[in-house]
Amino acid sequence: MLDAHLTQQLEAYLVHIRESVELVASLGDDPKSRELETLLGEIAALSGKITLIRQDDDKRKPSFMIRRAGTDIGVRFAGIPMGHEFTSLVLALLQVGGHPSKAAQEVIEAVKGLDGDLHFETYFSLSCQNCPDVVQALNLMAVLNPKISHVAIDGALFKEEVDARQVLAVPTVYLNGELFGSGRMELEQIVARLDSGAEAKAAEKLAAKEPFDVLIVGGGPAGAASAIYTARKGLRVGVAAERFGGQVLDTMGIENFISVPYTEGPKLAAQLEAHVKENDVDIMNLQRADKLIPATREGGLHEVVLANGASLKAKTVILSTGARWRQMGVPGEEEYRNKGVAYCPHCDGPLFKGKRVAVIGGGNSGVEAAIDLAGIVGHVTLIEYDSQLRADAVLQRKLGSLSNVKVITSALTTRVNGAEKVTGLTYKDRNSGDEHDIELEGIFVQIGLVPNTEWLQDAIALTPRGEIEIDARGQTSQPGIFAAGDATTVPYKQIVIAMGAGSTAALSAFDYLIRLPAEEIEAAAA
Repeated sequence: MLDAHLTQQLEAYLVHIRESVELVASLGDDPKSRELETLLGEIAALSGKITLIRQDDDKRKPSFMIRRAGTDIGVRFAGIPMGHEFTSLVLALLQVGGHPSKAAQEVIEAVKGLDGDLHFETYFSLSCQNCPDVVQALNLMAVLNPKISHVAIDGALFKEEVDARQVLAVPTVYLNGELFGSGRMELEQIVARLDSGAEAKAAEKLAAKEPFDVLIVGGGPAGAASAIYTARKGLRVGVAAERFGGQVLDTMGIENFISVPYTEGPKLAAQLEAHVKENDVDIMNLQRADKLIPATREGGLHEVVLANGASLKAKTVILSTGARWRQMGVPGEEEYRNKGVAYCPHCDGPLFKGKRVAVIGGGNSGVEAAIDLAGIVGHVTLIEYDSQLRADAVLQRKLGSLSNVKVITSALTTRVNGAEKVTGLTYKDRNSGDEHDIELEGIFVQIGLVPNTEWLQDAIALTPRGEIEIDARGQTSQPGIFAAGDATTVPYKQIVIAMGAGSTAALSAFDYLIRLPAEEIEAAAA
């Protein structure tokens, strides 16, 4: 199961285990159980502090519990946590084994203070890049608080269970048998949902912060670059981000990041955050901006109001809020979101194994999604509004070679059909005007991006498409407010371009600050 590289890597990590750990396996006679038994045996052989025990008493097979010897402290995996979940396995071994977490101490104390019996179940897929964040957060909570338990379940291995609960998106979390949430969640977000006073305490702490020289709103590639460049100038820098990493976290393979032949979004996002943290930057993660109030005079303080009611002030602001997946905006789409309507083929594709699905969009993203899904699902129908596909020729050739893919062009999706979950869609032939129904169990929407700028409507100039208007220096229509990345009028939405734009905005903000008259700076600070 473990190749030489993974074995060496894991062995290096396991030296940090402080307490004896038991791997309690519950196995059947199926091939996956044999695979898991092999994996657990290989892990146990790497450390004298790890013992493999076969118990076969769990209802889910194959599964195993990582348990601190002589205690009830532990977490359970139902399935074989390789792929994106290998890191979750390693962290679980270390944390159950007594190695301290790197989570903020105040968050750790909040987890320890949670009351009531909380049993979490998380459905994941091995190809989901967002699932490990949720699995790792809940595993840590189970290790820290004896009243919390967690089992992470590979949806591809437990299809009957997934179908019974109608799980059509990952990660999906159940708490005490009831749906708790779906999609990527940070540890702080989970704690805030369970601790009613957490948000108020966070808002109070944020509101007490002194004004920043530069406040960056958004933590994607543009925001990270802005933070590094401004911090290196010796400025007081803050980053308020709804989720640090932005849309990069939802990106699977990245092959055009210059000098790096291949990486993956979550890995790049983690590297961006680590680089920012090497500098003196105040990162305020999980904070959504609700309103921008520009300064009333040049050199005055700008104000950003957050969703929790707190306000942050700064001499300059850099807006790098990025973009999100564009929705079709048709009846049924929102109703059946995460019930068959999906936006991430890498994450949710394995849940549709052997089923019929549609991909909406004939650009590179849509065609790549169709190609990926064709290797998993029973049949893919790709629906494109234009009279021809817009994807690169090499992708179109690959798509054309697949026998289980059908392409429909000049088609406008008009409705998502369903009954508790997606059962199909209706589209209109743009040439004849006729409407057609297709029976489906999943719809993957890949029709581009929309900027996250609704909260800026009355503050700065936006294009009719909602993009922030900027000049060559990243300056917006308001003095002292700059912008960068996918939320702006920059013509190409690429990671390297966003980083360059973030650096430009940072240097422009610095230039703006050093040219302010000294008396205006003093007045603003007062």
